[in-house]
Amino acid sequence: MAVDLVIRGGSVIDGTGSLAFTADIAVEGDRIVEIGKVDSKGKREIDADGQIVTPGFVDIHTHLDAQLAWDPIASPSCWHGVTSVVLGNCGVTFAPVSKDGATVLAEMMESVEDIPAESILNGLSWNWSSYGEYLEEVAALPKGVNTGGMVGHCAVRLAAMGERSLDETPATPDDIEKMVPMVKEAMDSGALGFSTSRTFLHRVPDGRCVPGTYAASEELLAFAEVMAQHKGTVFEAAPKLGGKDSREEIKMYGDISRLAGCPVTFGLTQVDIAPQLHLQILDYVEEENSLGANIHPQTTSKHIGVLLGLSARTPFDRAEGWAEMVDLPLEEKIVRISNTETREKLIKAAKERLETLPLDWSKFYALPDNPVRHDFKPEESIAAKADKRGVSIPEQWIDEALELEGKRLFILPVLNQQMEAAAEMLTKPYVTLGLADAGAHTKQIMDASQPTFFLTHWVREKEMFSLEEGIRRMTSDTADLFGIQNRGRLNQGSFADINIIDFEGMSLEYPEIVNDFPGGAGRFIQKSTGYTKTIVNGEVFMQDGEHTGALKGKMLRN
Repeated sequence: MAVDLVIRGGSVIDGTGSLAFTADIAVEGDRIVEIGKVDSKGKREIDADGQIVTPGFVDIHTHLDAQLAWDPIASPSCWHGVTSVVLGNCGVTFAPVSKDGATVLAEMMESVEDIPAESILNGLSWNWSSYGEYLEEVAALPKGVNTGGMVGHCAVRLAAMGERSLDETPATPDDIEKMVPMVKEAMDSGALGFSTSRTFLHRVPDGRCVPGTYAASEELLAFAEVMAQHKGTVFEAAPKLGGKDSREEIKMYGDISRLAGCPVTFGLTQVDIAPQLHLQILDYVEEENSLGANIHPQTTSKHIGVLLGLSARTPFDRAEGWAEMVDLPLEEKIVRISNTETREKLIKAAKERLETLPLDWSKFYALPDNPVRHDFKPEESIAAKADKRGVSIPEQWIDEALELEGKRLFILPVLNQQMEAAAEMLTKPYVTLGLADAGAHTKQIMDASQPTFFLTHWVREKEMFSLEEGIRRMTSDTADLFGIQNRGRLNQGSFADINIIDFEGMSLEYPEIVNDFPGGAGRFIQKSTGYTKTIVNGEVFMQDGEHTGALKGKMLRN
C-alpha cells in the first residue's frame, strides 16, 4: 500500500545525538510512520542519497509575533531549516492588551526590538484582548512553520497596572492579584511559558525601563506558582547581570525553577568589557542546578554584530551631508559619494563626526562575501586597513562601502565578540543554542541565519562539534527545553518536520536589505544554499530556497 511520501537513502541524523545511519523514511499525513528499509511505494518519493536527513530545526528565541501576520513563511528563518518557532521572548508581547493599548505595545516593541511600530499597527488585526485570544488569532493564520508563544510580563503588567507598571516601586498585592489570572489564562490557553525583561537595556520610547524591569521576586514567584500547575512550561528572561546583581538574579531563577518545577532560560553572552562575567554566571547556574534548579542559559554560535552600509544605516548618518542622504535610493547615494567634490565634503564631515563617535574601528570590519565569514583577523579591521593604506577612517569606509555595487556591509560585533568563548559555552550540556532573534532588530543585525552558520563554521569547518551533536543542539535540545512534543526527533510517530540537506554544499549568502514590511519598511534578510527540501508536517514547504506554496504549520501549545 502506498504512503504519502518516502525519503530514500539519506544519511539520517535523528536529533538525539546518535550516530548517523542510512535509511528510508516513510510519511503518512503529518507523521513519520517508518524509518529503515521502506518497501512501500510513496505517492511522492525523494532521493536523498548523498545528503543528510535531519529533524526540522526548532528556534526558541524569535520575535516573529507580528511578522507572521504578513509573512506566512517566517523569513528569513525558513531559509535556514527552521520548522518551529517560539514567539513572546524578552517579556514583550502583544497580549494581553487593554482597550486602546495597541499603540503602546507596538511602540514598546519598536523601542526594544527595532520592529517598526507602524508596520505592527497596520499589519495586525488587534482582534483580541487576552493572550489566549491572541494565540487563537495566530492559530488561524496560514503559516509555513509551527508556532508557539510565551506570554510577556511587559504586556501583563501594563494591562493590570497601566502607567504605574513602569514605576520602580514594587507591585502591590492587589496588582499581583490582577496579574496572576492573566498569566493563568495564558497558560490555560496553551502558552509555552512566561517571559520577562529585567535588563536596563530594554526601554520604552521615553527612556524609562520596560514594565517588569524592577519587579520584586515576590511578583515573579507568584507567576511561578501558576506555572507549577502547567507542567512543561518554561520561564524566559532577558536578565539583569553585572556587578552585585548577578548572584541574586541567578538565585532568583533557581527559586523560580524549583517552585514551578520548570526550566528557566535566559540570554548569556561574552562581552569584552567584562570578559569573565559569562564564566561567573555559569558558575552560579551550576550551583543553583546542583540545588535542584533547571536553568539553561542560551547563547549564539557567533558574535552579535550591528550591520551598517550604504544600503542601511551608516556610522556617519548624523553628519552634515550624510544626514541628507539617509532616505535616498542606494543608486543616488552612490552617485553623490562617487562625485569628487561631494566625496571630499562627506569625508570632512565624517572626520568631524568621528570626534564624538565612540567606536573602536579596530573591531569594525567589512563583511566578506565569498565566502561570508565572521572569524575576522585584526588586520582585516577598518582601522588596520586604513593605517596600511595611509588614509583616514572615513576614506577607507567609503572605498569599501562602494564595493558590491554599494551593497558592501560592515559589522561591529557587540556581544560574543570572542566567538570561541561562545562556542565554549555551548560545549556545556546545560547551555542552549538560541538568541537568534528572528524578526527583531530589523535594520541592525542578521542572526536568524544561525543554524547555517553553526553547521558550516563550528561543525564542518572547525569540527568543534560532531554533525550529530550539532543537529541535536538545534532539534531535540530546543524542543525538549520548551516542552514541544513529538518534534525535534526523527522517529516513528513523530511529526514529519524534516530537512534534507546537501551538507557539503551548504553556505551563507550575503545579507541584504529588502523593503517588504507593511508601509515599505526595510529589514535585513539572509538566504543560504544547501537546504534541498524542508518539510513541515509532511508537506514540502521549502525547496532549494524557494517556497513551494505549502503552509502546513500548526500551533504549539503546552
